[in-house]
Amino acid sequence: MSDLGLGIDAGGTQTRWALADAAGAIVAEGSVAGMSATQMGSTAGRDAVRGIFAMLATQVLAAGQPLRVCAGLTGFDGVSTQAAQMLAEVLKLAPSSIGMRNDVEIAYLDSFAPGDGYLVYAGTGSIAAFIDADGQFHRAGGRGVTLDDGGGGFWIAREAMRHIWRLEDEQPGVWQQSAMARAVFAQLGGSDWSVSRQFIYGQDRGAIGRLALAVAASADTDPVARNILERAGNELARIALALVGRYGARPIALGGRAAHLHPLIAQSMRAALPSELSMVQRHTLAHHAAARIALHSHH
Repeated sequence: MSDLGLGIDAGGTQTRWALADAAGAIVAEGSVAGMSATQMGSTAGRDAVRGIFAMLATQVLAAGQPLRVCAGLTGFDGVSTQAAQMLAEVLKLAPSSIGMRNDVEIAYLDSFAPGDGYLVYAGTGSIAAFIDADGQFHRAGGRGVTLDDGGGGFWIAREAMRHIWRLEDEQPGVWQQSAMARAVFAQLGGSDWSVSRQFIYGQDRGAIGRLALAVAASADTDPVARNILERAGNELARIALALVGRYGARPIALGGRAAHLHPLIAQSMRAALPSELSMVQRHTLAHHAAARIALHSHH
């Protein structure tokens, strides 16, 4: 195979890759462990990233030699070139063949041509993105889970835990009457505060975000869980409307794993937006999109 583009989508839970041929068809794909651009700030983190890239290169090169690479990296600030140099080394490519972007930019370009719409992306965190006709990236939200990221998986998990433990302060043991609390504690592996504390303060944000699965699973029977998911949709509408207010009315796409947890999230987001704004929900395969972007950048 002559022209192959390699797309990489590196997130907190896993790093997925895909090879696309000149026609844009995906000819191979796979995955390795998760990673983040923030790991590049420490020696141990850089070693971990290098190891993940080496495993990825072994899988990729067994399938074919890519000509160009488009890599979407969560937390990438557009400044550091270290990750791109590492990737070039393991793939035996010139550093100029490697294009590094923020993972949200790739998801945007899979949904819209520059200038055409707004992407609201809800994963562990949340962000609304707009790439204008000149290629400039604009955002609302996406400031990290400590500060905000309303409507993302971490936010949903934190709202649930906050509610559960506030009620326990008032009526110890009342959690047993809540479908949501039972689902959350089942996922945590215990109802003692020590278990919750260890989880919330000892786990990474991605693992905490996965607690949102328990909230979604109980939403059809628990009104509190239902309310949290409806508020998540309102939070996502808020960041979409921030971009609409700044740059004008455009179609909106909703993507990311947290957005697909339960239909209530998209429904309440839709209800919070003006009826004249079109909104679609997308299942983005970012590694496929990145592979095709890699080829376009070559041609």
